[in-house]
Amino acid sequence: MRRALRPLPPRAALSPWQPRRDGGGAGWARTGRGGRRLRRPRGRCWRVRLPSASPHGSSTRLRAQRTEPPAMDSQKEALQRIISTLANKNDEIQNFIDTLNQTLKGVQENSSNILSELDEEFDSLYSILDEVKESMINSIKQEQARKSQELQSQLSQCNNALENSEELLEFATRSLDIKEPEEFSKAARQIKDRVTMASAFRLSLKPKVSDNMTHLMVDFSQERQMLQTLKFLPVPKAPEIDPVECLVADNSVTVAWRMPEEDNKIDHFILEHRKTNFDGLPRVKDERCWETIDNIKGTEYTLSGLKFDSKYMNFRVRACNKAVAGEYSDPVTLETRALNFSLDNSSSHLNLRVEDTCVEWDPTGGKGQENKMKGKENKGRSGTPSPKRTSIGSRPPAVRGSRDRFTGESYTVLGDTAIESGQHYWEVKAQKDCKSYSVGVAYKTLGKFDQLGKTNTSWCIHVNNWLQNTFAAKHNNKVKALDVAVPERIGVFCDFDGGQLSFYDASSKQLLYSFKTKFTQPVLPGFMVWCGGLSLNTGMQVPSAVRTLQKSENGMTGSASSLNNVTHIHIIQIFVT
Repeated sequence: MRRALRPLPPRAALSPWQPRRDGGGAGWARTGRGGRRLRRPRGRCWRVRLPSASPHGSSTRLRAQRTEPPAMDSQKEALQRIISTLANKNDEIQNFIDTLNQTLKGVQENSSNILSELDEEFDSLYSILDEVKESMINSIKQEQARKSQELQSQLSQCNNALENSEELLEFATRSLDIKEPEEFSKAARQIKDRVTMASAFRLSLKPKVSDNMTHLMVDFSQERQMLQTLKFLPVPKAPEIDPVECLVADNSVTVAWRMPEEDNKIDHFILEHRKTNFDGLPRVKDERCWETIDNIKGTEYTLSGLKFDSKYMNFRVRACNKAVAGEYSDPVTLETRALNFSLDNSSSHLNLRVEDTCVEWDPTGGKGQENKMKGKENKGRSGTPSPKRTSIGSRPPAVRGSRDRFTGESYTVLGDTAIESGQHYWEVKAQKDCKSYSVGVAYKTLGKFDQLGKTNTSWCIHVNNWLQNTFAAKHNNKVKALDVAVPERIGVFCDFDGGQLSFYDASSKQLLYSFKTKFTQPVLPGFMVWCGGLSLNTGMQVPSAVRTLQKSENGMTGSASSLNNVTHIHIIQIFVT
């Protein structure tokens, strides 16, 4: 039987699920077990569902869910965005503070070095250079003091801004725990107003001065007879890198720069570069070291044969004359995105020995290796397994929820990165004695007994060097023989959005075969190998020659053409049902 409902005291707010009965401020509550009443706290809404009575006559329980006002949800989202903005700004300011500290340290160190060299020069000329030496020392110290004062002032401003921003961030974070809507709205408005006026967003994140003191260096080898007219050596101005003239293509980067004004005394340039995953200002900490290319005579340089395993690359250049090097140019960041993936050994066949970028057939795999792996797992349960891919014996167990391991005659391994959009390219090279292998792509749903090319979820080209030599394209258990020589390296081009999978001779860029389809799921690079091994090369951009050939092929339906005027090209269109 249901228990009777009785009214709450007048101070309780009206429940949204029970009508007002007394015309006043009283609501209703249901009496629970032990005579306790369920009350709705002030300022909170409850959705209540009363189930039907139990067939055994027991009392039903009250189920309630708390919902927050829509206005509070939108305010929380806005506050979350503010917190994210503040956190990013704090990160930028902290990076800038590190830059300032490093610059300040460089000013001190370089000033000391310049003063030491200056003392050495004046030791041999003290009889006539006392007055000139004093003047130059004063100039150096004044420059040091000026730069130090500028940097100290800027550093103080940044520290104050960071302190205020951290205080505001802490206040904003605490505000998320406020339960009352009115108090929360008030706090949100205060935070918004304070963010608008925060000094962190008005700071200039570029040092007012640099740590370079080379403009105060001296060399008296040719000026000993001109002591009364001594001057500091002329220093080349910083070059300017032109991003529009820079080119990123075919895993090469061409950097071009120019001088702000003509300087016929420049002898050469020094180019420095490094990889990074940040597209903003170069960072002082947690970054790779700069790599240097010296003695560049022109105003352009091309770095070729790069592996694009980072999202961006930073570049800077400085000019040098016969005596000194000038300041660095403002760094430029160029995008170097490319598909990087490794082989997934958690689902590969046990007869395959898998590392990050290579796979080999291992006839000793299978049950024996599986027993060894289980023995090692039982022996070292308390230890932490190494994440590095080495061999089957050290292969970690598959993660729960991942796909099943390939088995039977499906000697397959997939890539660990899915392709969901865009155009991508990678290359594969087989060992000379490899008996049989396949290269292509497959859906994640490829069965553990399925072989590449024998289902409608995989596409590949297959090379067989066992008993008889065959070279063919495969999909949905259909085979198309290819009347071309097997190249040493095979390039794979996947245009997910365009529904195209093409294979090329990686050296000549001759088109070997092209599938036309419509990918309905993300695809994974797929590889099959038996009695041999494969190695792959990732982090590659789509070659310009392949892009040109793709445009030509798309413009000429069914025409046979290649960059080398090879007529043995086969294009087939397969519709996946």
